Amino acid sequence: MPKYKSTKPNTYTGRASDLQLYLHEKISCIDIKEVSKKASAKSIALLGYECDEGVKLNQGRVGAKKGPDAIRKQLGKLPNHLDIHTSLLDVGNVCHGLSNLEKTQELLSEKVSELLVANTFPILMGGGHDISYGTFKGIKATIGNSKTIGIINFDAHFDLRSDKNGANSGTPFYQIAEDCKTNNLPFHYLCLGIRQDANDASLFKRAKELEVKFIQRDTFRIQFHNEINAWINAFIKNVDVVYTTIDLDGFSSAYAPGVSAPSPMGFTPDVVLESLKTITASGKLVAVDIAEMNPEFDVDHQTARLAASLIHQVIHSY
Repeated sequence: MPKYKSTKPNTYTGRASDLQLYLHEKISCIDIKEVSKKASAKSIALLGYECDEGVKLNQGRVGAKKGPDAIRKQLGKLPNHLDIHTSLLDVGNVCHGLSNLEKTQELLSEKVSELLVANTFPILMGGGHDISYGTFKGIKATIGNSKTIGIINFDAHFDLRSDKNGANSGTPFYQIAEDCKTNNLPFHYLCLGIRQDANDASLFKRAKELEVKFIQRDTFRIQFHNEINAWINAFIKNVDVVYTTIDLDGFSSAYAPGVSAPSPMGFTPDVVLESLKTITASGKLVAVDIAEMNPEFDVDHQTARLAASLIHQVIHSY
């Protein structure tokens, strides 16, 4: 069975200032059951997804289950610019056990819902991209069927593979699409950074059938950021809330070598950072997750540092 465990405070280290100048001094590691007691008027919660079973099932490089702690170790060293009224809580990890992947996704969805009910902003750290089905289900369980959820995915892959033979890291958005179909809900999905060399023809066909909006890698570049922001704003305008997911294997391996499926042909951090500014400025963002951090193949913690910097921007823009 999947399980939940809290984070050891000594996971976070960095320079000591006694003035909370660094995030390791700001972050409080607590059990998720204590969130409602510890939350302030403005609270952010970090939750790990200690699972790479989906990557294994999708024939990727295993090791992403160690991703959450690798990101934490780099995040704690970064400077803290949050005000004293903002709580930054680490609420532990959801861990895959010996059960099927769907049960781990279900436990994750329950924890995400707990955080949202406690009026905290969840930032999840993975782990395989199967994290996204759990995040989405947690949001939907909390807001119900009356509000529409828009998914913005920074990724080279559609991750729309069929789950007919079980879930894996390539199936989360197909699972979400099927969930929406079952509940007679619209499927709003925007994917930024799609590559032809990372998706076969059947996946492009499925994306068309599901009316997925996407920008391909050759257009997802910083020199087109005004047009990209216009597309993002048009997408956001048609939904009630936004859930953003960042697959680190969408970045060029020059920036993110420590991932499950690396490629030198990916996008660059600058265009993602600009896009995140647009998303957070909308006021509709309710959750973020970062997937496919694989420290087994990282170089000088480069990918973990990238993930930590992305989180740093989100928490200071939220």
